[in-house]
Amino acid sequence: MAKILVTGAAGFIGFHLVQQLLGGQDEVIGLDNINDYYDINLKYSRLNELGVKRENVAEGVVVSSSKYDKFGFIKSDLENKKVLFELFADNKFDIVVNLAAQAGVRYSIENPDVYVQSNVVGFLNVLEACRNFPVEHLIYASSSSIYGLNSKIPFSTEDRTDNPVSLYAATKKANELMAHTYSHLYNIKTTGLRFFTVYGPWGRPDMAPMLFADTILKGKPINVFNNGNLERDFTYVGDIVNGVKLVISKNANTDRYSLFNIANTSPVKLMDFINILEKEIGKKAEKIFLPMQKGDVYKTWADCTPLEVEFNYAPKVSIEEGVRRFIDWYIKYYGY
Repeated sequence: MAKILVTGAAGFIGFHLVQQLLGGQDEVIGLDNINDYYDINLKYSRLNELGVKRENVAEGVVVSSSKYDKFGFIKSDLENKKVLFELFADNKFDIVVNLAAQAGVRYSIENPDVYVQSNVVGFLNVLEACRNFPVEHLIYASSSSIYGLNSKIPFSTEDRTDNPVSLYAATKKANELMAHTYSHLYNIKTTGLRFFTVYGPWGRPDMAPMLFADTILKGKPINVFNNGNLERDFTYVGDIVNGVKLVISKNANTDRYSLFNIANTSPVKLMDFINILEKEIGKKAEKIFLPMQKGDVYKTWADCTPLEVEFNYAPKVSIEEGVRRFIDWYIKYYGY
């Protein structure tokens, strides 16, 4: 049994991870600032699933779940170093999983300050907390976007990643470098996980699957960038969470500092993904074909061999099954 802090607990992946961890013996505290980058009602709905009522959430205060006796939630920014340090001092965490970040590649082009504060300053505070209140292991989210316009595929953690094409990607690369520094200087065990295009129930409204589902169901046209000539290593959220849990639970013989790709390892053409969505929804989409967006990449495809070797990671959910589960949830949640 471990005491685990999950930041970004009201977010897409953080919510699913907390839900899965609470099925075991671990004690979990979730942290999230519940910002309005997208609909906060969705974030509060996720928290409600975890037994945390909206009316009980208070800034800087740990609220107990009414559903899980081993879960508490605190609303706070990672930039608030005082609250973060007090949380670490009071709880003596064994493991920290940092999933809190300002997400979104395109949004980072228009709102750079937010990304530096949340993803760089916030992450520095997490590292400082782990240094001052020692933990066994810090696991943190990186991103496939740091590979930039690399032409070599599949992407390997051995590849160079010093040419990001979005500020979001640059902040994630900064996280990896900062983690390396703290592992080297203070002997903190850190593991970075580069996520690849995660989708599934309770997903983020700004991501393609949610945008497509919404517009198709409303009978509106969908925007298809680069004329549909894009490929993504779409990864079902359940496979991502299972991978994170393996990293949490298995004491693998990894270095103090390690990095892994975590993905489905099977890229899907964007037009094929749209076709599967149309089939599950039972409705054809009107498509507006647009040029490539700034900050986007043409293809993502992960080599996850090191994660498979060290942790026995094996994604199990096919794109067809994953989309089916996603659409089932979407129609139920939004009342279609």
